[in-house]
Amino acid sequence: MELGQLRCFVVVAEALHFGRAAQKLGMLPASLGRHIRLLEESLGTQLLLRTTRNVSLTSEGATLLPQARQLLAQSDDIVTRFRAMGVSPAKPLRIGAIDSAAAGLLPMLLQDLRAVHPEMATQLIEDKTIRLLPRLLSGGIDLAFIRPPEVIDPHIKTVRLFHETAVVAMSVQHRLAGRNHVTIHELEDEPLIVPERRSRPHSHDLTIKLFTEAGLQARVAQLADEKQTIVNLVAARIGIAIVPQWTARLAVSGVAFVPLAVEPGTMTNKLPLSIAWLKGARDPDRDRVLEVLNRNLARYEESA
Repeated sequence: MELGQLRCFVVVAEALHFGRAAQKLGMLPASLGRHIRLLEESLGTQLLLRTTRNVSLTSEGATLLPQARQLLAQSDDIVTRFRAMGVSPAKPLRIGAIDSAAAGLLPMLLQDLRAVHPEMATQLIEDKTIRLLPRLLSGGIDLAFIRPPEVIDPHIKTVRLFHETAVVAMSVQHRLAGRNHVTIHELEDEPLIVPERRSRPHSHDLTIKLFTEAGLQARVAQLADEKQTIVNLVAARIGIAIVPQWTARLAVSGVAFVPLAVEPGTMTNKLPLSIAWLKGARDPDRDRVLEVLNRNLARYEESA
């Protein structure tokens, strides 16, 4: 039994709805269901009754709920009290980041951090927002660079940083690869490689919105979630993709990244980037990262 599983159980037990609970936790319903099943297997009993229409607690689940709340509160209190005493963890600061931030922002940030705090150790964990937020809640990471979800768990603090500029990734052999910029109308009928919406809603919606607002129909030819995979598919001439500008830092030969022309002053070609951490927990190392981040934020934004 893990604290993260207990936290998932409490949220489901309070919402009595897997979809709403998964949205609150920032994770997929299937992943949430897996956590509940693992908890039930570890306890050897069924905690929830699920039908196609509703979710309810079993008698065992009703018994566990107040105890789970108490355990989570005690766990949060222990972390808060020890960090308030100034006890530094004997582990590196664990920083989660979506792929474009890991490729673009984190190398600059960690270099600046190392210059002023050479003794500080960090660990970088690259993943999607829907996986980083549950890890943040369960204590698996200490800080996360994410795309801000529509609904955020009340235990998590988020701060909007800036927006990343989107560019068009295409094969160097594409007819538009040598251009200084392209417009959406010039991409009409081009096969598109996009991520699934449930996995990367911001990136998916950005591509669809750009075509819709231009009065065009997006022709999705391939679904792929990982940026490295998407760029590799572009290199193989499966299609083109609209990706964050920092994706160009991924080392893939045969791919050109062409700026996307939009109306001046619009945010149509922008992807929001936020930073997130657990509320109420004092962490000197996290605060050092935030200090360096805020001090250099304008420079980081210029490269995005």
